[in-house]
Amino acid sequence: MKKIFTSCAAALVLAAAAVPGASAQIVVGQSADLSGLVSASVKEAVLGSQLIIDQVNAQGGINGERIEVIRMDDGFDPKRSVENTRILIEDTKVVALLLNRGTPNALAVIPLLDKYGVPLVGPSSGAMALHTPVQKHIFNVRSTYQREAEKAVQHLHTIGIQRIGVVEEQDSAFATDAMMGITRGFEKAGTKPTVLVMADRRKPDYSTIVPPLTQANVQAVLWIASGTAVSEGVKALRAAGSAAQVITLSNNAASGFIKELGASSGGVVVTQVLPYERSFGHPLIQEAMALAKAKGQNELSPALLEGFVATKVLVEALRRSGPKATRAKLVATLNHFQYDVGGGLDVSYSPTDHTGIDFVDLSIVSHGHFKR
Repeated sequence: MKKIFTSCAAALVLAAAAVPGASAQIVVGQSADLSGLVSASVKEAVLGSQLIIDQVNAQGGINGERIEVIRMDDGFDPKRSVENTRILIEDTKVVALLLNRGTPNALAVIPLLDKYGVPLVGPSSGAMALHTPVQKHIFNVRSTYQREAEKAVQHLHTIGIQRIGVVEEQDSAFATDAMMGITRGFEKAGTKPTVLVMADRRKPDYSTIVPPLTQANVQAVLWIASGTAVSEGVKALRAAGSAAQVITLSNNAASGFIKELGASSGGVVVTQVLPYERSFGHPLIQEAMALAKAKGQNELSPALLEGFVATKVLVEALRRSGPKATRAKLVATLNHFQYDVGGGLDVSYSPTDHTGIDFVDLSIVSHGHFKR
């Protein structure tokens, strides 16, 4: 019997997949890594998402209908993502999917989305393939990895760093996509990476990754990988005596990532796709913080905020779709959608543009927190 992660604001509760969603009138599905390489950031996104779900249900639901999110663990494996998605669509009869994690995982489920007409809102991926050409059932909420990567190179060039190394995951759609932005950034700066090192996606060997970086005496490293692969890489780099600045992308923008870095966290830069979570004067941050504190959570993280915003978008689209929202109604609503999620941060879609928010910034890890 498969296992499903059911919704809970304070914790993720593992339960048997008996009759998921039986008590809910609106059922939404999520397949994501709840146990593997990127589980730390996924769980933070889930907590942010659940703040909205709990608020909606406490107020009587959407158009009087309760909403429930059925969460299934795919371990970051695209094959498991496909099987989970099939179960959620065919058996659980979800009206939409939300916050699925991983570029290859999202690409793998597109045939199922198109076959059944099910929208996927806010995939936690900035892959250009999810933006261009337009995927008719994918509605992105965040900017692209290419834009993040290009901005990272631009930042290093602006502050005068010249010897830049790049670590790229092998056989990774995410890394291949991000490298296009990195290449464009270097071309605009009129320079090239000092060294490019390839790393195994599942089992990176730091004994072969780190030496080329230290031998080239790089001043900075753009590390294009996920979660533990980057945190362990930074530790190995520091153990080898390198003080090079490390920049990684927003897929690692989570408090859990900082914890994994431990004593090596200081000075690591992470690109961000939403406003700073400590900008307490920002209406979006104020709203999220108020709901978090009511649940006993005293801090936000970028990953939590991404889950929060994506779920706000889905809830608003469900509300506008009217009572007894169907998959078709929801897709039609999203295709003509504009919504201020807070403080003038607009999410908009049309039949020819499913990008959502176009925003990129940088943060640095300092004293266990992201700072900008």
